[in-house]
Amino acid sequence: MAKIKLSFPDGGKKEYDSGITGMEIAKQIGEGLARAALAVKLNDKLIDLDRPIEESGSFSILTFKEGMEIFRHSSAHLLASAVLELYPKAKPTIGPAVEEGFYYDFDMPPLKPEDLEKIEKKMKERAEKDEKSERIELTKEKAKEMFKDNPYKLELIEEAEEPLSAYKHGDFVDLCRGPHIPRMGMIKAIKLTKLAGAYWRGDAKNKQLQRIYGISFPDKKQLKEYLKMIEEAEKRDHKRLGKGLFMISEMIGKGLPVWLPKGEVLKKQIEDFAIETERKAGYVRVTTPHVAKEELFLKSGHLPHFEHGMYPKMEMDDGTYYLKAMNCPMHHLIYKHLPRSYRELPLRIAEYGTCYRNELSGTLSGLLRVRMLTMNDAHIYCTREQIGSEIAAVIKMIQDYYKVFGFEDYYFRLSLWDPNNKEKYIDEPENWEDTQQMLKKSLQDMGCKFEEAVGEAAFYGPKVDVQFKMVTGREETMSTVQLDFSAKERFELSYADKDGTENKDVFVIHRAPLSVHERFAAFLIEHFAGKFPLWLNPVQVRILPITDRHNDYAYEVSKRLEEAGLRVEVDDKALTTNKKIREAELSKVNYILVVGDKEVGANTVNVRTRDNNVIGEKNVDEFIQQLVEEVRTKKL
Repeated sequence: MAKIKLSFPDGGKKEYDSGITGMEIAKQIGEGLARAALAVKLNDKLIDLDRPIEESGSFSILTFKEGMEIFRHSSAHLLASAVLELYPKAKPTIGPAVEEGFYYDFDMPPLKPEDLEKIEKKMKERAEKDEKSERIELTKEKAKEMFKDNPYKLELIEEAEEPLSAYKHGDFVDLCRGPHIPRMGMIKAIKLTKLAGAYWRGDAKNKQLQRIYGISFPDKKQLKEYLKMIEEAEKRDHKRLGKGLFMISEMIGKGLPVWLPKGEVLKKQIEDFAIETERKAGYVRVTTPHVAKEELFLKSGHLPHFEHGMYPKMEMDDGTYYLKAMNCPMHHLIYKHLPRSYRELPLRIAEYGTCYRNELSGTLSGLLRVRMLTMNDAHIYCTREQIGSEIAAVIKMIQDYYKVFGFEDYYFRLSLWDPNNKEKYIDEPENWEDTQQMLKKSLQDMGCKFEEAVGEAAFYGPKVDVQFKMVTGREETMSTVQLDFSAKERFELSYADKDGTENKDVFVIHRAPLSVHERFAAFLIEHFAGKFPLWLNPVQVRILPITDRHNDYAYEVSKRLEEAGLRVEVDDKALTTNKKIREAELSKVNYILVVGDKEVGANTVNVRTRDNNVIGEKNVDEFIQQLVEEVRTKKL
């Protein structure tokens, strides 16, 4: 019998008879592993546990941690089978695993929230039957016959290449590439979380479908921990905690946030901090328009590569204009505006530029996903030899920012091009390989923990995203650094070299360490649960006069605090002191100052914090100096 050689993640190698299955290998390793195994990875290809292995190569067995996506996609199939059992006329469409669990879209009448409990109960009943998941190989002709009553599946079949496959458990069959978990009984804990509407294939021109979201785990303890995390996330939801900072009005439009006075203060603190940090790092600042001509975006390549993400064109009397979706083309023109010398490089051009993205209304979410975004943007124009040091400086800047804000749970993701999907990218294979290695080396030299993501690069070059784990458990992209090797040719960028000759080898680094105001504010609100450190808080101090006769002294203290650059309010409402203290604590001001006869006579304030920590009587001038120092050091 033919033999195959498999290499395991721990470096071990072993020879097997060709045709052995992943499950058989798992059982040889241990019964515990066999019970937990979901699928296998062979030479970076995912396959079912019961499929014969007939080639040598790298091999690993996936359990829930590594195979979560497979587990959740199988859960989506379980959901579809339960829905069809309860609603036989429903037509299933697609059901992928997503970051927050899984969903399945159905063509069916809208459901009510109370229907979820009924569907969830049916899912559990089917899971308890422990039905085996079976793969069925299909030709297009057989697939069309199998799904002849489902126009959505027929559309997918028409676009697919042979061979096709379907997966069956019990009486339910669904078109699917797989792999799947071996048995549905492995799904021990299920929770359907919400309902939503969704257009078929994300196109508003198509029919709206019923989307059902859910989450699943191999044991009930994990589900319990997840639900606890979700409860904490709801407490920290920036849309709820940020009501006094921003608003979104249907009259203005979805995804177009309005910064309220306190939100504007928060935004300005972040922006001022970034501007000063960048000034010290040698950046120069510019301001560019919100609209530009079509010719600019054609030259940059954003048309047609990014047209789907841009607002529709505007026909004017002097040409066609677009709302700006990115700042870089205008910065390239600023670079090109004057002759450049090698002595000027690297040239770092920065701007908090407001851009507009044509996001689908269904994807918008508070400040995290918006249509108007003000970006902590900059573009570094440098020589090939300067790339490494400039990338390292940007990464160091990101790390320094995160330290100030108290962010610790993050990692870097190196986004690469996909050479098998070249239509998404500028077709310059040598430049892709060269620049990807530059970014990789920079991360390695900096000792950064990073993962590689094939197919996630920008169309003009590879990038490094910083993935941040929220305290709520959600993962989001916080910062980005992109290397661009196409701008120099598209915009004819060059500089005068040491010998006076024209050098056209100008590289551009796009970077946004603090993301955009909107997304970053959402991060901060949820990270601090609305309890901002003193230097960031829109209102830092609230003064509470005990009676009306203490109002004048309260306003005198307020004036002294304001003259020291602090943000202060006086609560002179006709309420009890305890009621005022409670309101101040709920509004999350850092320090609450109570003033009465004793404080007026001694030129003091009675200090307490929002967490009901009573500090006691403090001299006004000494207390002001303490706060000024706390702001200066950006104490957390």
